[in-house]
Amino acid sequence: MSGPGGSAGPRSAGAGPPSSGMVTPGGAAAAGPASSNSGPSGQNLNQIVIDYLNKKGYSQTEAALRVEMKKRDKGGPFRAEDKGPDQYFVGFSKFAPPMTHYITTQDSNPFVKDLLSKWIDESLQMYRKELKRFLWPVFVYSFLSICGVESPDKAAKFYAEHSRKFAKEHEEDLKSLGNLRHKEHIFENHTASVYFHNKYRLTVSTTVYYVLLQFLQKKDDEGGSVIESLLHTHVDVKTKDPTSVGSQQSFMALLAHGEEEQDFPDEDEGIPGHNPGSTRVDPEAPTVLPRVHLGPRPMEAEMEEDVRDDLAEADQKNPPEAGQKSLIEELDQQIKLEPNDEAPDPSLVPLPKPLARDVQMEVQKIKEIRNGMKIPPRSTGVGPGVSVCMLTFHNTFDSVCCMDISGDQRLVAAGSTESHIRVWSMDGKPLKSTPETPQHNGDTSSSRRLIGHSGPVYAVSFSPAIASDDPSDRLTRSRFLLSSSGDKTVRLWMLDCWQCLVVYKGHDHPVWDIKWGPYGHYFLTGSHDHTARLWTTDNAAPVRILVGHDNDVDCVAFHPNNSYVFTASCDRTVRMWAVQNGNAVRMFTSHTGNITALACAPNGKLLASADDLGTILIWDIATGRRVKRMRGHAKGGIWSLCFSMESSLLVSGGADATVRVWDALQQTEGPAAGTGKGAADGSSAKADGAAAGSSSAASGAKKGKAKDATITPDQISAFPTKKSPVYKVQFTNMNLILAGGAFMP
Repeated sequence: MSGPGGSAGPRSAGAGPPSSGMVTPGGAAAAGPASSNSGPSGQNLNQIVIDYLNKKGYSQTEAALRVEMKKRDKGGPFRAEDKGPDQYFVGFSKFAPPMTHYITTQDSNPFVKDLLSKWIDESLQMYRKELKRFLWPVFVYSFLSICGVESPDKAAKFYAEHSRKFAKEHEEDLKSLGNLRHKEHIFENHTASVYFHNKYRLTVSTTVYYVLLQFLQKKDDEGGSVIESLLHTHVDVKTKDPTSVGSQQSFMALLAHGEEEQDFPDEDEGIPGHNPGSTRVDPEAPTVLPRVHLGPRPMEAEMEEDVRDDLAEADQKNPPEAGQKSLIEELDQQIKLEPNDEAPDPSLVPLPKPLARDVQMEVQKIKEIRNGMKIPPRSTGVGPGVSVCMLTFHNTFDSVCCMDISGDQRLVAAGSTESHIRVWSMDGKPLKSTPETPQHNGDTSSSRRLIGHSGPVYAVSFSPAIASDDPSDRLTRSRFLLSSSGDKTVRLWMLDCWQCLVVYKGHDHPVWDIKWGPYGHYFLTGSHDHTARLWTTDNAAPVRILVGHDNDVDCVAFHPNNSYVFTASCDRTVRMWAVQNGNAVRMFTSHTGNITALACAPNGKLLASADDLGTILIWDIATGRRVKRMRGHAKGGIWSLCFSMESSLLVSGGADATVRVWDALQQTEGPAAGTGKGAADGSSAKADGAAAGSSSAASGAKKGKAKDATITPDQISAFPTKKSPVYKVQFTNMNLILAGGAFMP
């Protein structure tokens, strides 16, 4: 391979020295002068090789050989490979052993102990971010190599001295690898075995990879060959053209992020490696992704006609104000937001025939969209002024497991470790039975207790609802509540009579999460049995069993058009499934912690996921790639996410007792594109969020750690509570934020 200007480029990782015997065109090995007693001397053989290289015009190879011969003439070089397990200490500088650990009396050229890490720290800023991504696989495979040569003391020393720098992004893997000391431990430990039997995948720019290889060649006898061998054997390096437009490895992207610290792996990095977005984990799998239809579900012709009639009647009774759209115009705009080819085929995921309630909900939705607060795109570094209504529950004694707020903002439900559910009226009015029964006649309580589960209630979900203009109108209210429990069952509760209607059984282990579909007919569950199951209310058995995760399915969510569902697992992946056939169509991987929350944007194009390390990732569903990473929450878990109606804002809440509002469109990774703004705009875009974020960090449980207080520029606002972890956040159709939590004295 030739570099720029015709100079010889770097050899590939793992290329070794030339063979001792050079084969001539005639097939005979080159030899020195004939001798009846012995072969050529070493000096004569070296001269023969030099003459051969000179004759063939291999000037650079000849020069390298002369340098090597000169070193040997001085007494022989000191090579890292000669030091046994100590050779693997060359990659890191921080916490490295003293230099005297390696030097002996005869060492004339000791290898550099901080070879890779020190060089990366001193490299150009535009390359540093990508180069640092090599440190983790070099560390892991160096450690496994030391364990493989049965050197337990060296393995313990290496791990203790070098593991701390990776604790933030690879905490769980480090915990799993920490006790390895012998070769047999590698095969008994699941994490170590996965690393050992697979190549670690990295995607970097071609320029950065060539720079690294050139450096390792230059330092070949000082430890470069050790690192080259590790990369060749255990790392699958994929290079991209740095001039490609829109690439995260483009020159513009490298310059934009040159000063940023790379704390987390990219979505296509890791074990076993895959093409971003693809559900196939084979690194060589085709990069073509299945097509997904992300547009809104078309309304049935008969239902659309009924909705238009009701909206026209409403326009006649209450004509629009000056400058305000009519309800019919608002409906037409909503229908035309997406091209027809992006809409799914309604026949593939059938729904029951629309009822009067469905028509009324669509009418009310159009009214709220027109009359609701419009959130403009963020500009001038100041985010929109959103309001949060916080519901705080007292005297819970840490018994609340989950919470949900009904779509009509009338009810709030909380699941308990004591196996029951309590439902409250948010306006304080009595919750009566309909029809009233003798035992409940005259009830004046503003709460109801639902008893039936025999284990902790881990998730509750209200059926779709929307607030009506007429407070006495019960047509669009939530009529049902779903709950999942540690008793392996799902229960459907009727909120008119406050009784359990159906018990759904199918999971073999506790059911962690449950969600209604956007139209109320389907619902989705995730369980400790590593599966997610899709159900319908009129069938006691699941209609789809979604299998593919390697660990518990902790979070589930629906796509707004009801044609796809999302599942998140302890295996740190998010999968997207087609409801039609149950096939996985996307896989999103970039989390370094356990995923604790999911939310899909109303426009159907973006997906948000959060983990227990306080990180939120925004994904482009169509391409399967990560849009950006947002940080601001402390560790402990982000338990709820929700997008605004325009899909431009994201609200989050979690264990750090804060509610935070984020700009979901601002571009902070790669070049600015679409409707988002570049990172340059975001550097000062915390006018109201920075101060609030600082105060919230001060009130968090981990306020003493600076890394927990890191806030990315896309945070708009932070609202700290008084010792109340936030279980639920929700945007209403009018763009008011509702949040709920339990006070923890």
